[in-house]
Amino acid sequence: MNRDETRKSLRDIFSEIKACYPRLSKSHKKIAAFVLENYEKAPDMSAIKVAKYVKVSEATVVRFAMSLGYEGYPEFRKALKNEINSKLTTIERINMTLGEEEKDKLLQKSVRAVLKTDSYSIDESLEAIDFDTFRKCATLIRQAKRLVIIGFRTTSLLSQHLGYYLNLILDDVRVIDHSVTDIYEHLVKIGEGDVVVAMSFPRYAQKTYEAVEFLQGRGPQIITISDSENAPINSFADYTLLARSNVYSFVDSLVAPLSLINALVVAIGFQDVQATKQTFRELEEIWKEHYVYTGDEFVKDL
Repeated sequence: MNRDETRKSLRDIFSEIKACYPRLSKSHKKIAAFVLENYEKAPDMSAIKVAKYVKVSEATVVRFAMSLGYEGYPEFRKALKNEINSKLTTIERINMTLGEEEKDKLLQKSVRAVLKTDSYSIDESLEAIDFDTFRKCATLIRQAKRLVIIGFRTTSLLSQHLGYYLNLILDDVRVIDHSVTDIYEHLVKIGEGDVVVAMSFPRYAQKTYEAVEFLQGRGPQIITISDSENAPINSFADYTLLARSNVYSFVDSLVAPLSLINALVVAIGFQDVQATKQTFRELEEIWKEHYVYTGDEFVKDL
């Protein structure tokens, strides 16, 4: 099945759910709404997990799948799975929401739904983390001759955040994102002894893939941070860290990846606690001297 056929098939599944929604039972409507609102994580959830999240029985979830013409929930789950989030456009994501009759309810529930989804993403990321790989990545980054952080589109928010903090404690940190006009000019000298951290979350940015593909075989250690083992950039990785990402309508939620990055920064700082403490002692003096933070002027006057 080619890309266009896959996308058509995926859209047909959701159109079918939306079309039959008014005729569904109350329990089945809850499951349908969950799938439509959480289509990025639903394919990775078992019938038991969906049932627990929606607060219905596992049998109800199975019957819901069968009511749509599937032999059971595993078949329905497989139909959803094929990298849904990376294949749907922003307009298609917006169209995933239910019809006009449900908008008022969704509006009232949106804040709770978004926060619960983000909380769920962090919990899932914590359960899936490989602590041995995480430790190795922290050590590699700390010992790197030069660190290059790559992330485009919404992922540039993560690359800038990681770059900001690591630039405080490491000697040579470079961020390559949308602000860089010619990425290859910045990558051509990257080689042995250097470490690359490339981040990519759905919808996966082509530039990130091309940058990591270019660097493969040139000598650097490549660490990727993504949402799935099947993320395109992972084929070039020496080490991979995973964090769940979600999309609520048209907004990319990167809460779990950001939390993982914060943990990584702390772990890197702990690789040499004394050096990190000394750096921040010096920075605190500079910040106070130049009134970087509100209130510092009052402390100095005292």
